Amino acid sequence: MSFLSHEALCCPLDGLALDLHSGVLACPRGHSFDIARQGYVNLLLAQEKRSRDPGDSKAMISARRNFLNAGYYAPLAAELARVAIAAGSGLSTVVDAACGEGYYDAQLLQAAPDLADNFIGFDISKWALQSAAPRLPATWLVASNRQIPLRDASVDMLLSLFGFPELGEFGRVLKPAGILLIAEAGPQHLLELRRLIYPRLTDKNDDAKAFYAAGGFQLEGESRVTYTTTELPKNRIADLLLMTPHLYRASAEGKARVAELQALALTIDVRFRLYRSAPATV
Repeated sequence: MSFLSHEALCCPLDGLALDLHSGVLACPRGHSFDIARQGYVNLLLAQEKRSRDPGDSKAMISARRNFLNAGYYAPLAAELARVAIAAGSGLSTVVDAACGEGYYDAQLLQAAPDLADNFIGFDISKWALQSAAPRLPATWLVASNRQIPLRDASVDMLLSLFGFPELGEFGRVLKPAGILLIAEAGPQHLLELRRLIYPRLTDKNDDAKAFYAAGGFQLEGESRVTYTTTELPKNRIADLLLMTPHLYRASAEGKARVAELQALALTIDVRFRLYRSAPATV
């Protein structure tokens, strides 16, 4: 699969522009980065790694791909595309921070193919990029939210879907009055699964608006998608647990209860919020 270079790319070592020559990205000071055969480039520096194999594991990415390809989250992908297209008319560079295996990106670019030449997806997991890059030609990177290898004020719209936002870096790479589109779990999301794996559920305060406001982002709009899935078979329930943080938080007893299930219908509850970064100062 071909890798598409982008003018917004910069060297993670010195911040200089990266240009593509003979299958290698290189900056003027000679730092170079090879393009993987799957169609992505690794720009994650060693000091940004918190483990030898950071991010989601190969097994987690495989589970997520199997689950998402089964269509259980298709209404979420449709809403993401609707909101992004409505908000992003006339925009060019779109970035998905923590893109995972690329399911939502593929759905978005299918709905808005004119965005494909200026689409950048990155994730800290190399396994995620090995799954995402073959989906379609784009600018695919192994990189971290903590140090995004993109020029200042080079991005029109940034997507953060169920991720861990770094508002300082997001604000740096977004253009003045740029768009930040967030997807996050609502209070009822996966309620049936959570009741099985946790001894007690606690109410979670929604303080996201204050968090983004403190980071200099103004809320411009929001929507919410709620529905109940058809019954998931046993293998898809296992995939769902493996692809979520609940795998690491659940007790052994909770995991055992899930393992005994033969089928389970789930509540899906997701909020989409559109924020705007600070406008340019005069």
